[in-house]
Amino acid sequence: MTENLNGASHRNGTAGPNGAAHGEGLAGLRLVPKTDTGYKAKDFKSDQEVRWCPGCGDYAILAAFQSFLPQLGVPRENIVMVSGIGCSSRFPYYLSTYGVHSIHGRAPAIATGLATSRPDLSVWVITGDGDGLSIGGNHLIHALRRNVNINVLLFNNRIYGLTKGQYSPTSEAGKITKSSPVGSLDHPFNPVSLALGAEAGFVARTVDSDRKHLTSVLRAAADHPGASFVEIYQNCPIFNDDAFEPLKDPAARDLRLLRMEQGEPLRLGPDRGVVSGEFGGLEVVDVDSVGEDRLIRHDAHRRDPGYAFALSRLDQPAFEHVPIGVFRNVRRPTYDDLLNEQVEDARAERGDGELAALLASGDTWTVD
Repeated sequence: MTENLNGASHRNGTAGPNGAAHGEGLAGLRLVPKTDTGYKAKDFKSDQEVRWCPGCGDYAILAAFQSFLPQLGVPRENIVMVSGIGCSSRFPYYLSTYGVHSIHGRAPAIATGLATSRPDLSVWVITGDGDGLSIGGNHLIHALRRNVNINVLLFNNRIYGLTKGQYSPTSEAGKITKSSPVGSLDHPFNPVSLALGAEAGFVARTVDSDRKHLTSVLRAAADHPGASFVEIYQNCPIFNDDAFEPLKDPAARDLRLLRMEQGEPLRLGPDRGVVSGEFGGLEVVDVDSVGEDRLIRHDAHRRDPGYAFALSRLDQPAFEHVPIGVFRNVRRPTYDDLLNEQVEDARAERGDGELAALLASGDTWTVD
C-alpha cells in the first residue's frame, strides 16, 4: 500500500440531459470537495523514479494524466488511485495523491469499499488487460454492473508485459508468445463489448499516443456519476511492439479511426461513413453510394446499449475500422449512493444499533 497520495476524478452529482437529481436514485450523495488551489501538473508528480521500459506507452498516459488532474479542482488528499498487479499498476507510486497498490485483479473490489465508505473521495482504478480481464474479470464486471462511483482505466497492450510476454485475454488468436509457442487458441475479449454487456453506464476507448483525445475522454469519465470504463490502447515496445501500428500510421489512421463525437455523423475519412445494417447492426459504406443523410449521428445517451454494442463490433476484422471516443454515457442509480441511503433509512427506523448486541444476537455457542 502506498501513501504518497494518488489520482482520481470529481463526481459532481448534477443532473444531465438524460439524468435526474437526488431523490430519483442518482449521485446526489457525492461529497467530493472542490478547491481553489491552482494545481499544476508538477503538483501531481511524486518523488519516485518512473520505471518502465524505454518507449512504453505508460509514460505518455502518465504524463497526460498528471496534466489532466489539475483540471478537476479536487484536493489531492481526496483523490485515490487503486491498482492491481502489472506494469500499469505502478501508477500509484508516480502520482502525488493517495494510492493503493493492491492484489492481482482485486482493485475494483477494494475501490468499491473506498467509494461506498468514503463518498468524499474521488476513486480511480488502474488495471491492464491481464489484471482486469483474466484473474480480475469477475471483480471488474460486477463493479460495472453495480454502478459503483469509480473510474476504471484499462490499459490494453494485448500481452502480459510484467511477466515477460505471455499471451493475454486480448491477444489475437494465433499469437506466438512464450506461453503459446505454436499460436494461441484463445478467442480474445473485446473490452468495450464486455463493459457494455455488464451494463456500464459510461464506456469509452482512446489511444496512448493521442494526448488531446485521451484527455478529453478522461474529462468525460470524470464528469460521469457512477462507474466509468475507459479502454486505452497502449503500446508495449518490448513484448508486443507495434500492436496498434495500423491506428498510428499517419498515412492510414484517419481511414481506420472512427472518431465518435456526440451529435456528429459517424465518418471514417472523407469518403466512408456508418449506416444502419441488417438485424440492428451497423455497416461502413462509401458515402457517395448512400448519401450524407443516411449516415448515423452519434448518440452516446441512448439508454439501450444495443447501439453502443454494435459500434464496439465494428473493429472486426481487427483494426479495419476502430471507433474511439465515448460509446455510451447514460446515468442510472449508483450502488454507493443507494447503499448509503439504505443505511440512513435503517438508522432512522431502528437507531444506530450496537455491535456487541449484534454479535450476541441469535444463536450463540460457548466453547470450553
